[in-house]
Amino acid sequence: MVDHLANTEINSQRIAAVESCFGTSGQPLALPGRVLLGEGVLTKECRKKAKPRIFFLFNDILVYGSIVLSKRKYRSQHVIPLEEVTLEPLPETLQAKNRWMIKTAKKSFVVSAASMTERQEWISHIEECVRRQLLATGRQPTTEHAAPWIPDKATDICMRCTQTRFSALTRRHHCRKCGFVVCAECSRERFLLPRLSPKPLRVCSLCYRELAAQKRKEEEEEEGRGPLGQPAYLAGAVLVASSGDDDDSDEDKEGDGDGDWPSRVEFYASGVSWSSFHS
Repeated sequence: MVDHLANTEINSQRIAAVESCFGTSGQPLALPGRVLLGEGVLTKECRKKAKPRIFFLFNDILVYGSIVLSKRKYRSQHVIPLEEVTLEPLPETLQAKNRWMIKTAKKSFVVSAASMTERQEWISHIEECVRRQLLATGRQPTTEHAAPWIPDKATDICMRCTQTRFSALTRRHHCRKCGFVVCAECSRERFLLPRLSPKPLRVCSLCYRELAAQKRKEEEEEEGRGPLGQPAYLAGAVLVASSGDDDDSDEDKEGDGDGDWPSRVEFYASGVSWSSFHS
């Protein structure tokens, strides 16, 4: 069905409509052989609270963004190559249902669907696209994934020192290595994590020690030294005073939209579609 939809007028129109909704804030999505297979709204768990996000499944990428006006305007476009994606179904609880984790080397996050049927359809369609994409590219499945950020509301105290209590004056921070919620004192260090960013990122004290030890071991094996006699394992580390939260930017600083998001989830390639109301 993917091959049947490729290079058809209806597929071109669907992709053009998605590009139009993102406007100049999004990147071009139309490529030869690319097919839009489905779209719908999922609830994404962000650091402060869960928010609706529009998702578009293509045969080679997964695209999502914030909803400003349903079917008219989206923003904050994120494009994830499917060969980098691994899915992890999550257990059901009374408070959280129909959830699964989307894991990549750069970012991992939890989403949920409005029903178990939608959840199963999303997972099966994404996994099939990932399988086909890996087969086409000859790549192996990704084994290293970024840690998902634990939501702010999950804890009132620092998850490292277990002493500092968060308040309006004592801010929460996130370790980029483990995703834990930590205080400023327990996350003073920065370390270079090439898979996540070209610049050093905030890490907690425990992850810093582990990363530094690992780096030191690698450098000792190579019998290398850093510049000016500095131990090479510290070459990727930066120690700074945490006076602000400049590196804790996240989607939560985006607007939530007007709440007018589509109630329809549709997968074009399989002919499966249904209506569901997201409350």
